[in-house]
Amino acid sequence: MLSARQVQVAREGDTHDGEGLILRVQGRTASWVLRYRVASGKRRELGLGAADRGSIEAAGASLTGARELADEARDQLKRGIDPIDARRAERKAEWDAATKKRGQAAAGATTLRSYAKAYHEKHVEPLRTLKHGQQWINSIEQHVPAALLNATLDRITALDLLDGLVPILRKVPETGSRIYQRLVAVFDAAVIDGLRPDNPATPIRRELRKRAGRRRRDNFESMPYQQAPAFARALRAAAGNSPRCLQFAILTAARTSEALTAQWAEFDWQARTWTIPAAKMKCRERHVVYLNERALEILDGQEGQSETFVFPSPRSAEVPMSNMSLLMTLRRLGVKAVTVHGFRSTFSTWANELGIAKPDAIEAALAHREQNAVRRAYNRSHFLAERRALMAAWGNFLEGRPVVRADGTPVTEAAVIQFPTGEGKRECVPAGRSAVNRGKNGGKAEEGGGGVKRGAAVRRMVPHSN
Repeated sequence: MLSARQVQVAREGDTHDGEGLILRVQGRTASWVLRYRVASGKRRELGLGAADRGSIEAAGASLTGARELADEARDQLKRGIDPIDARRAERKAEWDAATKKRGQAAAGATTLRSYAKAYHEKHVEPLRTLKHGQQWINSIEQHVPAALLNATLDRITALDLLDGLVPILRKVPETGSRIYQRLVAVFDAAVIDGLRPDNPATPIRRELRKRAGRRRRDNFESMPYQQAPAFARALRAAAGNSPRCLQFAILTAARTSEALTAQWAEFDWQARTWTIPAAKMKCRERHVVYLNERALEILDGQEGQSETFVFPSPRSAEVPMSNMSLLMTLRRLGVKAVTVHGFRSTFSTWANELGIAKPDAIEAALAHREQNAVRRAYNRSHFLAERRALMAAWGNFLEGRPVVRADGTPVTEAAVIQFPTGEGKRECVPAGRSAVNRGKNGGKAEEGGGGVKRGAAVRRMVPHSN
């Protein structure tokens, strides 16, 4: 065992006191270490603090203190407790208690309104377009009751949220559902930041749905596909950017916001594709749309209005049209019960009922997310040609031209497709000849692009005649 004098004069390296207690001298510093083995046989070292060697008295006191700490650690080992693990657990508990105390103090000074804004700036704005980001925070500020928005995070209960959200869901079900999802995310972040011990939005999910009542499923009423060609003809006759944008959205089976915010930089004129960035997509994945004849004609006619947007606002070429512009176009044309989004259902019904393409290709064209990652990657790579043929067939159908399925077989008038009348009966394309093809490709389906350049006149297909 060491004496106080030996502690004071110990040289560089380890000096053993016995039973694993070590005085470790490294340069001008000295510390106490307890070396021991756990039940698994692994050797560990527990730091017991600095060794004071300033005087003989200080060295003696330091030695005594180190031995007492070593005895306590050995006692823990006898009880099956690893001293290092026990120390870490103790420090974590102290840290958690301090964090909780700080969080409670911060939560008592942070309102739901201010924290939702902070969450929006940090997590929403960087990932969304300016327009979508503004809609995100506006939905909360404009619909959530002021009393709830101005309440501090630590005082908001599940019942408070339930009472505040039920009237919103009853009045505007779709918006209310989105607000609930956004508040779930906000309170999840508050839990992570230590501002709340739990998320009050989580336990009210079922009760919220129960009290709000069953949501009506007629939000996206669709037009029967047999009526779509006649409506497309009425749209073609209407003037202005809004009818053009609506027709483009229908031809591409795009969502309203995707068509409204379409930018020239997203189009590949050589490949005849429209690549919508992930930030604009509902599923947050980049989506490629294969453009048919009429869609290309519309793009060609829109050039020169804006350097950025394909369908700019009539008030300013620097911003897109408003969300309501396409719906108002429907109403001006006398279509009351159908929504813009409903035309995606029209497209899906037409393609599935008439077997235009495989169901997976149809879902991929609609940008519906496949939950299985392997199937999702397969669908993206395998259905390229089929999706191109599908969108070409959809364009031909809307324009009253002969329609060919993705497998090359023609769809006849006997298949219940109602082409517009007035120009005489159109003949269907014989099996083996595809109305999807452009230019000089003959009877082979085109997959890799056709050299269509921006600004060039887009050639229209003419029906095959015997």
